[in-house]
Amino acid sequence: MEVIRAILFDAAGTLFHLTKTVGDHYAYVGREVGLNLDAHKLESAFHAAWKQMPRRPAIDGPRENDDKGWWLELVGHVFDQVAPSLSELDRDNFFEVAYEHFAEAGVWKLYPDVPEVLEQLRPSFQLAVISNFDGRLRFILQHLGISNYFRHIFISSELGADKPDPEIFRRALKIMHLNADEVLHVGDDAERDWKAAAAAGLLVFRLHRPRTSLRDLLNLYPRRYGPRASRRDAATMGRPGLEPGTNALKGRCSTD
Repeated sequence: MEVIRAILFDAAGTLFHLTKTVGDHYAYVGREVGLNLDAHKLESAFHAAWKQMPRRPAIDGPRENDDKGWWLELVGHVFDQVAPSLSELDRDNFFEVAYEHFAEAGVWKLYPDVPEVLEQLRPSFQLAVISNFDGRLRFILQHLGISNYFRHIFISSELGADKPDPEIFRRALKIMHLNADEVLHVGDDAERDWKAAAAAGLLVFRLHRPRTSLRDLLNLYPRRYGPRASRRDAATMGRPGLEPGTNALKGRCSTD
């Protein structure tokens, strides 16, 4: 009988979220460096630029410069849309301030269910974070007061693989010295979390707020979850065949 020994958590959108929109934060940074930028236009441009960024194959070893160049390229696409005539100097100045801004205290906020759930799961499971992020994630987790809950913090820039490539999960498993069927992944994104983790052989808890909550992880814990939980029990937490938005805790929590 297999047992669940570890739980991986996605970061942004699962454990924490921005206090305002990306556009609001970019507009704030703009004011800090003397630029008058429209938050709504920045928000739209950011999401368009995000979709425009190409997927990258996994590499051996970490990404160059902690993936800072990837973010620089993305911000460049944003300004191509909202302020194409902005000088290279102003773009670079904005980027440097924005890059530091998103690692500062007060920019991100925990979801209310996070501290309680982590506190209850930690005695029985090895907890870890796995995220498409860079080294700033460690500062964010520290600011939010939850870094000590996690034995590992797996960051795409350091592992050299990004979700939705299942390779990022395989590399994390290798570091943890665990098999895929011993690990449950918790995330909110249908492609980057649910499909990618399932493709790597992990069990998946499909977080879909407000229909599901991290507290739903505790519905079967500790009565059925913990060191002795079987894979059959865990399978009710989320099966690869479920469509996005379907409740991951079948029969335990209504989707209405």
